[in-house]
This record gives sequence, C-alpha cells and structure tokens, in this order.
Amino acid sequence: MPLDHDETKRSFLFSPLTLPCGSSLANRLVKSAMSDSLGDGTGHPTAAQVNLYERWAKGGVAAAIVGEVQGSPDYAEKPGNLVLNDEADMARFANLAERGSVDGTHLWLQLGHAGAMAYPPTSSPKGPSALNLPGLTCEALSLDDIRALPGEFAHTAQLAERAGFGGVQIHAAHGFLLSQFLSPLFNSREDAYGGSLGARMRLLLEVIDAVRNAVGKGFAVTVKLNSSDQLEGGLQEEEALQVIAAMNDTGIDLIDISGGTYFPGAKSASDSCGGGPYFVDFAKRARQMTEIPLMATGGFKTLAQAEDAVLSGAVDAVGLARAMAIAPSLPAQWRNAENPDPAFPRFRNPGEGDITAWYTMRLTDIGENRTGSGPENLVDDVAAYEARDRERTRIWRQHFGSTV
Repeated sequence: MPLDHDETKRSFLFSPLTLPCGSSLANRLVKSAMSDSLGDGTGHPTAAQVNLYERWAKGGVAAAIVGEVQGSPDYAEKPGNLVLNDEADMARFANLAERGSVDGTHLWLQLGHAGAMAYPPTSSPKGPSALNLPGLTCEALSLDDIRALPGEFAHTAQLAERAGFGGVQIHAAHGFLLSQFLSPLFNSREDAYGGSLGARMRLLLEVIDAVRNAVGKGFAVTVKLNSSDQLEGGLQEEEALQVIAAMNDTGIDLIDISGGTYFPGAKSASDSCGGGPYFVDFAKRARQMTEIPLMATGGFKTLAQAEDAVLSGAVDAVGLARAMAIAPSLPAQWRNAENPDPAFPRFRNPGEGDITAWYTMRLTDIGENRTGSGPENLVDDVAAYEARDRERTRIWRQHFGSTV
C-alpha cells in the first residue's frame, strides 16, 4: 500500500543523513546544545547528566550535543559546564560518551569558550576587545592568547575523540568567544583579527582548520553560527552568509544555524523571535552559499514544522532544544505520529533569564527521573537554579583555584 502524504513527509524526516566525514545519522532530528548545567562543579559529568543523555538517546534522537564543554576552567559560561583537558578524569567522560550514544545515537561535545561573557565569579573575562559596559566588563585577549586558541580547541577535540565521542561542535554563536570575534559589537581590534569581516572571521577559520586536522577522518566536526546577533551594530545576515561561504571548503560536516546573543539586557532568541521556526528563511539563503549540510535550531515545536523544513530542502536536519526538555522521547513519538503538537508552558511576567532557568531545571528532572514542575513554580525553580550555581561556584573555586 502506498504511503499517504503525511506518511511520506514523516518518512523523509526519518531517513538517514550521511555527513561529509562518512558518518551517518539515523534521522534528521538532533538534540541541539543547551547549557544543561549538570556538571559537578569540578568540570565532570554527574550521574544525572549521564542519565539525561542516555534517555535522549533512547528517545530516538539521531544526535545529541552536550552544551558548553570547556577546554580550560578559566572562561566557563557557568560552573555547571564540563571541562575536558589533560587533568580531567577521562573514565567519567568515556562513561558519558558510551551511555549517551546507545541505540546508534551520535553524541557530540560543543567546544565552548565564553570569552567576554565568562562567568565572573569563576573567571576574569577576556574578549576580542576590552569592554566596560553595564553588566559586561572584560579585558582584551593578547595576540599570543589568540594565537594559542586554535591549538587549545584542537586538543579538546582530540580528547573528545579519545573518550569515545562521535564529534564536536565549534561554538561560534550566541555571543560566546568565536561569535564575539565575528561581531563588531565585541571586536574593535586593529590587528589581523579585527576590522574587516575577513579579519573578524580569521580566528574561526583557524580553529576549524586546527580541529579538523587534529581528529580522525570519520570524526564529525560541526559549527554553530549566528544568522545574526539580533542586535544593532552586531553581526548581520549578509555578513553571516559570507562566513558560511568561507567555510565551504574547510572540511566541516554540518552548520547549525541559530541567532541571538546573550548580551546584557537582550532577550534570548528563544524568548524573542515569535512563533514558528526562527531561522529557516535564512537557511534557504545559506543553501545557495555552501554544499555543507545545514541544520536550523530554534522555534521548532511541532512535527509538521520539522517535516516541512526538511522536505522543503531548506535544511538537512532540525535542531530541537526546549522541545526535548518538554518531551525527551519526542523523536520516537513523532516517528509513530504521536504527540505531533506538544504543549509548551506559558509564563506570567518572567524576569530576564528566568525561562532559561526553568527549562534547565527540567533537564535536571529528566536526568533524575523525576516528574517536572509546571510554570506556576517558576519562582521556586529559579531560586533552586541560582542556589545550585552558588554551590557549584564554591566547588569550582575550591577545585580549580580562584582566578578572581
């Protein structure tokens, strides 16, 4: 019996995707990177974090990306970040890699460096240029600091491969370090790494080249890139398209398109872009600039949205974030045409960062096999989130030594 129209669309969404490196994803649904904040404060995975990624793997996702894994403790985004370096307990990372890649799931680490937006209680933030703004103060990286970065990213990627992860994602979005170099808001350097767009993208291209050359041919190397900073004076779409064109011959395997910047006072893309997938239209333009597989992350809430984005050819894969906090087995459900329009919470008068904190605590609930609380408990969940950060800050400073 021939498939009906809906079954045909779903069949395409659940068809394999072979990446340029030769590895194959079982379907087109990827759990995109989120700051799950489940590290133990010493930079190592917790039992809850391992269980979280195993549950996502068993829930049918083709790949999952662990958010903000640092190569150094000096520029972390949060004290719940992982730190993978020569001092790390590799057995604990190998356990995460093994259990998070069950059922053929690919588990990738997002290579992070918060730069100017490193967490002040555990860091002395440094970015492309010195800044002294309300809520954002940092020193400038020296030229020697910058030249060391590609090797540092590459070494973290090598350790990830050694631990058994299937790939990495180089984080060049959301206002973290490589995104800062691309953005005129952060980067006012007058040397080889600032000024023209070609100079501002130099560090990203050097990092990509170093990482690709440091790992095996079958190890996936992907990039997360802003379509724009969504801020006046930041990286704009026309420039982002030029960055994508420049990456076309770098040997990367997937470009994850997102947007927005965690600039003080700015809303996150997830809270400010309106209804529906946010970056599919940009992806259609990016498709003309590159042969690299594309993924869009942000705003996908229904099965129909995911099916339409992939079937249209705009993207090769769909990144799911908050949807996977609402329903950790959503890919398996969608494969069976179940839960096509999951219910998302609505919040009354949330403060800056409160919604992100609420979703982060839902990830903890999944990892600890608990039933999550509803949006009516936002205040309590934010308080729990902040208390955990304070405790892990204490542990971080004791373990790594205070840098401030």
